[in-house]
Parts: sequence; C-alpha cells; structure tokens
Amino acid sequence: MRVVTFGEVMLRLAPQNHLRISQSVPGILESTFGGGELNVAVSIALQGGASAFVTASPDNAITDSLVQEVKKTGVDSSLIQRSSRGRFGIYFVETGANQRGGTVTYDREFSSIALATPDEFDWNQVFEEATWFHITGITPAISESGAALALKAMQEAQARKVPVSCDLNFRKKLWNWKSGTKPVELAKETMRSLVPYVDVVIANEEDADLSLGIRAPESDVDAGELNVQGYIAVAEQITQQFPNVKQVAVTLRESISASHNNWGAMLYTQNQQKAVFAPCDNEGNYSSYQIHNIVDRVGAGDSFAGALIFALNTPELAAPETAIRYAVAASCLKHSIQGDFNYSTRKEIEALMNGAGSGRVQR
Repeated sequence: MRVVTFGEVMLRLAPQNHLRISQSVPGILESTFGGGELNVAVSIALQGGASAFVTASPDNAITDSLVQEVKKTGVDSSLIQRSSRGRFGIYFVETGANQRGGTVTYDREFSSIALATPDEFDWNQVFEEATWFHITGITPAISESGAALALKAMQEAQARKVPVSCDLNFRKKLWNWKSGTKPVELAKETMRSLVPYVDVVIANEEDADLSLGIRAPESDVDAGELNVQGYIAVAEQITQQFPNVKQVAVTLRESISASHNNWGAMLYTQNQQKAVFAPCDNEGNYSSYQIHNIVDRVGAGDSFAGALIFALNTPELAAPETAIRYAVAASCLKHSIQGDFNYSTRKEIEALMNGAGSGRVQR
C-alpha cells in the first residue's frame, strides 16, 4: 500500500497534568504536532504500512521540525510543500476530566494551506504510486481555497482510479468562510458536493447529521445516548444518496464523562447491504469498550480511520468483520496515549482485538 493523506498540520499546545489554559499561560505548554490527515498517515506508518503526507507549510524552523518529526514516524515527508505565504497554524487543547469537558481553541486563520490554491501542487507527483487517498472535512472547512483544494485533490484521485476515503469530521468553529451562511448549512452545502468522489465515508456519531443532513433516529449525542442500530439506517441513506460510496464506517462514542467513554464502531458494506459492529461479546452482540481514566481522546477518530484504512489494504485484515475489530481496538488504545498520534503497534492492536485487554505489564 501507499496511502496519501492531504490536509493541514498544526502546532498543538497543551497544558500539563489536566491544567487549564488560564492556569498555564503565561507558563509551560507542551508542544507537539497534530492534524487529522497527518494523524492518519502516522498511524498507518507505525502499523507497518507506507504513507505520505501532503500539505503546504511556511518555510521556517517550525516546518523544519515538522519534517524531522514526520520522518521519525516513518511517513514520507517529500510532499510537504514549502510556501512563501501564510503561517503555521496552532491549536490549544485542554484535556477534560470527569464532568469538565475538554476544549479546543484554534489559531489557524491565514495558514499556508488555507491560502494555497490547486495549481500550486504537482498532482502527478502527489499520486505517483498511490494506492489510496485520504482527506477529511476539516480541509474544506478552513477556507474557501481549502474547499477548492479538497475538490481538486479528490477529482485527481478519481481520475487515476485511486480509492478515496473521507472522514467527515465536522468542526463548527471552522465553517465560517462564507458570509451570511451558518456553519452547518455551509458544511452540508460543501460536503454534499464532495462526497460524490468518495469510496469510503468515515464519520462519528453526529457527523452525518451535521455534514450531510442524515441523522440516526432516537439518538441524543449530547446526553451520551445512542441508538446503535439506528446507524445502519444512516449508512443505508448515505449509500442511497451517494451510490459511489462503497462502505460507511461510524464510530460510536457514549460520553459518560470526560474521563469515561464507551467506544465502538460500525462498518456498512454497500454491495452486501450488511453492517458489522465491534467490539462484540462471545454471543456476537455489540458490546462497547468501557474506557475509564482517559489520557487523551483527541485524535481517537483519526486513529480509527488510519487503522481502518490499513486493515482494508492488508489482505489478512481486509474482511469487514476483521477490519472493524482492528480499527476499533486501535482507536481504543489511542485513548491511553498523550498527543494526537497513535503510537500503538499492529501487534498491540491485534492483541487487544483478540481479547488481551487487561493492561498487564509485558515483560
């Protein structure tokens, strides 16, 4: 496999030890890199696949550090384009605890990728030897140029018969580039024009509603109450409205508190008209992972997407029942890892999906 991902990477700044921003500034913030598409590329590389990340970034010392970090994870950094325009985006993360939810504050306006245009990229180089292309709904949300970039990239992939996956990833704070249009309306208008180029749609429990206007019945996401079977209807509607979509994956998060989430997912395959869920109990019934004492949930959806793409491109993992178990196990482990990247290995993921979830020290 060679999975190419495309989007924005940011400098992530976070207080230590569950402190709030107001307790930490001025003071010490931990700096790492993060961004949906890069997170996916890193997961694939660390699990043994080949991946490359495409972006536009300012020609400065921060990008030098980014390239160094990307290389360290095994991701191909040769498609990171140095730009003379724009800046390096930043986001601030407060990790929630118990009844206090986490927060994300963006400082990314006028970033290099938000200002970039489709003619600035060599698409033949981007897709050379590519076997899969991944993008998210974050890229078209950052700017009107970002939306044009997303469309062009997906069209170029389709023209080369490269399968496309898109994580809808609705971000209300970003969809504000069209004056007079509300964020949800702009997201629906834009994403519904992009999904016709997508083979695999990935979403969380509310993305399909906010990005496509397709809602699961009898679910209250804010209250942490999900009608899990209702997401089969969501997947069916997506594939009916967009016949090009071959598979739909939905992560299912029940937020009991910021520190305790239940976690699982569904994968629907259009030509089989069948949905499979994970994890399941010994009788084959859906039974979510109970994740207590969450270390960091940011990037969990990206870790799911990365593991799912890796599984779908790995023959022994590609069957829907196996791919969804693998992806859910990978993203469950991500909740125990600080930062955006999922440093879980394929061996660790397969151990959890096969029942080794006790957390015992491995000697």
